[in-house]
Formats: sequence, C-alpha cells, structure tokens
Amino acid sequence: MSDLRQAPAEDDAVPGFWRELGLPGLADVHTHFLPPRLLRKVWAYFDAAGPLVGTEWPIRYRWDDEARVAHLRRLGVRAFTALAYPHRPGMAESLNRWTLDFAAATPGCLPSATFFPEPAAVRYVDEALAAGARVFKVHLQVGGFLPTDPALDAVWGLLADAGVPVVVHAGHAPVGTAHTGPAPFAALLARHSGLTAVVAHLGAPDYAAFLDLAAKYERVGLDTTMAFTSFFERLEPFPAAELPRLRELGLAGKVLLGSDFPNIPYPYAEQLAGLARLDLGDDWLRAVCWGNAAALFDLA
Repeated sequence: MSDLRQAPAEDDAVPGFWRELGLPGLADVHTHFLPPRLLRKVWAYFDAAGPLVGTEWPIRYRWDDEARVAHLRRLGVRAFTALAYPHRPGMAESLNRWTLDFAAATPGCLPSATFFPEPAAVRYVDEALAAGARVFKVHLQVGGFLPTDPALDAVWGLLADAGVPVVVHAGHAPVGTAHTGPAPFAALLARHSGLTAVVAHLGAPDYAAFLDLAAKYERVGLDTTMAFTSFFERLEPFPAAELPRLRELGLAGKVLLGSDFPNIPYPYAEQLAGLARLDLGDDWLRAVCWGNAAALFDLA
C-alpha cells in the first residue's frame, strides 16, 4: 500500500508528492475559471453561505486568473479545466465563448464548455464541439433542472457520439434538490448508455449508488473533488466499506483527481493528502492523479 509520508501538508510539498510517485505532474479535471464579474458573484454567494452551500465556506484562493494559473503550475498541475455552469437560460453560450478563449490563451487548460436546457442548446453545444471543446460541465443543483429534461436529449446524444466527457454535479451534496441524486442520473444513463460522464464529488453523499453506476456503465467515472478532505469528511463522510470498490474502480480508470480549485476552504495539498491517507496503494494514486485523466484526454 502507499507510503503515508507522501501526503503533502502544504502546497509547497505538492511537487514532491507527485515526483515520489514517478508522475510527470497532476491532471485535475475539476477546476473553475469564470468571467471575472460572474466569479465575484459566485464568491459572494459562498461568502454568504447561500442556500446551496449550507455551511461557512471561506474561499482559499481569492486571486486573479493569472495568479491562480501560476499557482497551479507551481503545484505541477499540467492539465486542468475551466468549468463554468449557467444558472438560468441565455448564459451558456457566452460562458462557452469565454472559457474556450481562456483555454486558447492558457497552456494546460482543457477547452471547456457547458449548456442549459433551452432551444439553442443543441446549436451552441455543436459549435463548442467544432471549436475544440474537450470537456463539458453540468451543475444540476445550481442549474435547477433534471438531466432528463427533453430539451437536452439531443445534446446528450451529441456528446455521447463525440465521446467528449461531461463533468456532472449530480449528487445531493452540499444541499440536495429535486434535480439531484442517483435516480435522475441513472435515468439519464438508461437513455444514453454510451455517454462519457464524470460524476463530481464521487456523487456525495450517495457514494455507493454512484459507484454502482460507474461499475455498470463503461464510460462513467467519478472525480475526487473535495472527498476525503477534513472539511468534507465532516459534512459527507465516505463509507469505509466502499474503499475496496473505490480502489478497484480507480485502477480500472474510473476515478479521476478533482479539487474544486480555487473555490476551496483549505490548501490544495489537502485534497492530495486526503487521497494518500486512504492507503489504497501507489498504483491507485498514480492512476487517479494522472493516468486516468491522461488516458481520457490523451495527455502526453
């Protein structure tokens, strides 16, 4: 199993963590970069512990884009995302223009896009794919819609055919809604079984049910975002009985590193330390922190 001395206590120790594992760096599939005005609104929502936050959540990395990108590079994060998500109609297309432009100007950032259930969604998702989008983000909790909304059926079909992954916040955490949980997501997969999807936050708090879906569907995986950190374990503890399955799925390519950077209330290193503390083996850490994302996105 893994050497617990690898667990980095602070961000300065992160490069040593991945070097000890023999990795070329880290690949983080769940980071956020947004238009500045929208990002300020998101941070204000967290500051106020809004109804979908549910707890005090001080943003650790309240910096400008340039400083945050530089920090990821210092950490050795070689591939990351600019996951944006709309909370109402008419937002997604402009978000896509911004995130795709951001990725084009930012080495290491995977071209990212999003969508909302609205008549224009098929058109602008198709345009984003043509422009090179390599990952999409959907936040069912914030967006307030079911994944099976009829307006999205053709969109899911496009993405399934393209084989482009969608990072989906499908779980109830931190605050459940009528649109979240394993049942709506399972209904989506029953319609689009070939969809490449990554379930954010390991599907917390319904970990076992989302592990079931990842085991059942060939192209469904999960990201580790916030899981196993001291902050998140206090709110949504992962069941110890499921750790063997988590290890199995990680070694099968289905668990990927995610962090929620910059919108986290602790150092980035805590995400990696939480994974190391599981003692699931260095091969598992190598797969989760680099190999699985490298295979999914064809990273060199």
